[in-house]
Amino acid sequence: AALREGYEHFDPRAYLRNNYLPPRADFSSEEFVVPWKLRCLAETFASGEIRGRTLIDVGSGPTIYQLLSACDHFEEIVATDFLAVNREELGRWARGEPGAFDWSPFIQHVCKIEGRGEPWQDKQRRLRQRLRRILPIDVHRPEPLGAPLRPRADALLSAFCLEAVSPDRASFVRALSHVGTLLRPGGHAVLLGALGESFYLAGPARLPVVPLQESDVREALAAAGFALRELRCYAMPPALRTGVDDVDGVFFAHAQK
Repeated sequence: AALREGYEHFDPRAYLRNNYLPPRADFSSEEFVVPWKLRCLAETFASGEIRGRTLIDVGSGPTIYQLLSACDHFEEIVATDFLAVNREELGRWARGEPGAFDWSPFIQHVCKIEGRGEPWQDKQRRLRQRLRRILPIDVHRPEPLGAPLRPRADALLSAFCLEAVSPDRASFVRALSHVGTLLRPGGHAVLLGALGESFYLAGPARLPVVPLQESDVREALAAAGFALRELRCYAMPPALRTGVDDVDGVFFAHAQK
C-alpha cells in the first residue's frame, strides 16, 4: 500500500531526465552506464538463441531502449506497466506523437554496435510495428496481468522494475515467480536491475528500492525456478552518482525457465 501511494506521485518525464539524458546517457564511451546496458542487450540477443513469437516486457516504465535489440527476434512485443502515466508515455512514442521522448540517440547507438549498417529509422519503425500491446500489470499478484497470457511468452524482459516495487527480498522473489508464470517452459528471461540501491527520485516521488547484492540476484532466480545462464555487473562511477538515487551498480542477467 505504501509503495502504491508513493508511485501515485511518479513523474515519467523527471525519471527520463534523471536517467536517460546526459550525464548517464552519454554515448561517447562504453564506460558509461547506458552504453553498457545497450551492449549487454545487443550481445545477448545477437546470439539468436532468444527468439520466438512473443516477448513480454515486465514493468516497462516510460522507456523503450531495452527493446531495441530484442525487437528483431520477435513477431510481437507486449509492454506492461502498473502506472497509467507510463503506459500513456509509451503510447505517445509508439504512435510517433509530437512531444514524445526522443529515443533516436539510443536507436542510433544500438544500430552502430549491432554493426549491420541498418538505418536507425528502420529499427524505430520495426519496434513501433511490433509493440502491439501496452497492458497494465501488478507483479505482486499471482496472475500479474489479471488473466493468463495465452500463449505464454517465449521470452521475458524486465529492466529496473522488480527491485523498485518490492519492499523486501522475499517480495522480490515472489514477484519474480509471479512474472515467471507469463513465460513458457524453456523460455528465456533477460533482467536488468539496480545493485545496492535504497531509493530513487522521479519528480516529487522518492521511491524505496530493496537493496540487492549479486548473491541476492542469483538466489532469487534459483528460488523462482530459473537457471542462470549469465550474470554481469557494472559499478556506477563517481561521475554518474548524481543524487537522483544511491545506486552502487547495475546487474544484467540472462536466465532460462
